[in-house]
Amino acid sequence: MLTDLARLVVPVFCPGCGLPDVLWCPGCARAAVGDPPRRVEAGAPRLDRLDGAGPLPTWALADYAGAVRDLVVAWKDRGRADLDRLLVPALRRAAGTTAPRLRAAAASRPVAVVPAPSAPGARWRRAREPVRTLADAVADGLAAAGLRARVVPALRRRPSRDQVGLGARARGRNLAASVALRHGRLRQLTVCVLVDDVLTTGATLAVAEQVLGRGGHQVLGAFVLAATPPPDGAATRLGT
Repeated sequence: MLTDLARLVVPVFCPGCGLPDVLWCPGCARAAVGDPPRRVEAGAPRLDRLDGAGPLPTWALADYAGAVRDLVVAWKDRGRADLDRLLVPALRRAAGTTAPRLRAAAASRPVAVVPAPSAPGARWRRAREPVRTLADAVADGLAAAGLRARVVPALRRRPSRDQVGLGARARGRNLAASVALRHGRLRQLTVCVLVDDVLTTGATLAVAEQVLGRGGHQVLGAFVLAATPPPDGAATRLGT
């Protein structure tokens, strides 16, 4: 009875399709977290390091489109923190799935799981840091698979222009001027894994990798919830 009353006061619905009286429907949940993690860096031009090493390996749970986009926006910007119960376990599993590859690259060194820094205004609007929640999930997944992983909020953002609506080059310039290393957070040379919510052009992850690299830290890869699909629909699925 109390549940029914609460639903009258604050209606519950699936943010992907609008189905009432459920936090999420099975179809939207499958679209968002039902597949193994897949490699998506090929569709993000800013992740190309241009040094012959290839782009930063980046894993995503789903395409940022349709119901998945609506679900992620609701989780990130519309107060649907209850969706942590769907997204966090899925990202934890994804991190565990990719752990063997990362373990080989880490070579027994500790892994710092670094969340992409949020703009100060975004933190104020949301009253929380959703990407930190994702970073905790990734660190838990890697640790459960045997890596010495922990979250280190090593990056910060200074106030800057909003990224929405900017092209790839403009995003890169805007971010490059605003992302900085938090001195003292990474006390020794170490290896890092980046975490963000959505991959579009790759500008955010690229700048984060550059800032960490200038500090002497190697970035092994990155995890995101969802990635904007490339125009040609190309995607590389990866089971490990």
